[in-house]
Amino acid sequence: MTPIHIGEFVIRRAEPRDTDGAYAVCLHTGDSGRDAAHLYTDPKALGNIYVGPYLKFEPDLSFVLEDAQGVCGYTLGALDTDRFHERYLNEWLPPLRIAFPAPAGKPSGWSRDEQAWNLYHHPEIFRPASYEQYPSHLHIDLMARAQGHGLGREMMNVLLAELIRRHSSGTHLAMAIDNVRAERFYKKLGFHELARSADTLFLGRRLP
Repeated sequence: MTPIHIGEFVIRRAEPRDTDGAYAVCLHTGDSGRDAAHLYTDPKALGNIYVGPYLKFEPDLSFVLEDAQGVCGYTLGALDTDRFHERYLNEWLPPLRIAFPAPAGKPSGWSRDEQAWNLYHHPEIFRPASYEQYPSHLHIDLMARAQGHGLGREMMNVLLAELIRRHSSGTHLAMAIDNVRAERFYKKLGFHELARSADTLFLGRRLP
């Protein structure tokens, strides 16, 4: 894609050199949109779940937001969620399970790092009941300095347009159920509730 310039920001397709920056965005937005850097001793714990596999398996659906300071946001997607999860389970997670053993003891005593490492061994996989209507999935994160400029909407439009170009019939996402700001953002973009658990809200949107 041709990079999109919006003021001091640029939206472009992610490249291998963006990995560290995208992982940092994940960490600094990892507490329901708030900075989670102080909660983790392993700075890649979250990125290994929410960033790395997309950059590796779905490079054509990975976009970053950049300013003079570096990568400050991303939007990442998977065209076929079932296929993505198959590769995630069989290719991405096995090396992480070797490097980070499953935590022992009661979950209530686990650190944030251990909670993330546990997901390497027991991943949470969501599949919409009407999968054929929402086969793709996506997520987006912006650091604080990139928020409030309409950039999130622009980045979502870029990814949604790419999904439409690839003939996706619909997409879904998961978000922390207490992130009210994110819920408002997604619903303004036409997403609606598909399901919910104790701590997660699942939203979907049909695509033309």
